[in-house]
Amino acid sequence: MRNKGSKLRILLDTSFLLPTLGIDVGDDIRECLERLNNVTAELHYSRFSLLEALWIAARLVKSGSFDMERFVQGLRSIVESGRYVKVNEDYWVFKEALEMYVLGHKDMIDNILYATSTSLNLKLLTVDSELKEFIRARGLKDTIILPGQMDQ
Repeated sequence: MRNKGSKLRILLDTSFLLPTLGIDVGDDIRECLERLNNVTAELHYSRFSLLEALWIAARLVKSGSFDMERFVQGLRSIVESGRYVKVNEDYWVFKEALEMYVLGHKDMIDNILYATSTSLNLKLLTVDSELKEFIRARGLKDTIILPGQMDQ
C-alpha cells in the first residue's frame, strides 16, 4: 500500500467520519479507524462528506435517535482539531465527478471524493466496493482502499 517510511495520505469517505460525529457505523469501520491510529497517516476530509453527514443526521433527528451535542463536538473536532486536513476541490474535480456520472456512477458525493483523491494524489478509504469495481471496470486510476486492505 505504501513505501516503508512514507506517510500514508488518506481521504476519508463519509462513513469514516461518522463515528467522530457520534453516529454508529458498525465494527468494521471502528476497527479500521483503530488500525489507522497505529500507522503514520495524514487524514483528509471533504466538506461534501460533512454535507452527506448532515443528511444522515437529519434522518436520525426524524427518528429520534440523535445526540446533537455529540454531533456538534464531532464537527468541531473534525474542522478545528488539526487531526484532519480539509481538501480544497477545484473545477477539475467537479468536471471529473460529472464525467463519472456520465460513465454510469450515479452517487455524486462518491464521484467528488474519488476525483478529489486522484487530483490530490490521496488514497480514498471507503467501504464502497461497488465504487472500486466501477473504477477498475472503466480502467480509471485506482485510489481506493477498502477496510480490509489497511493492513496490506
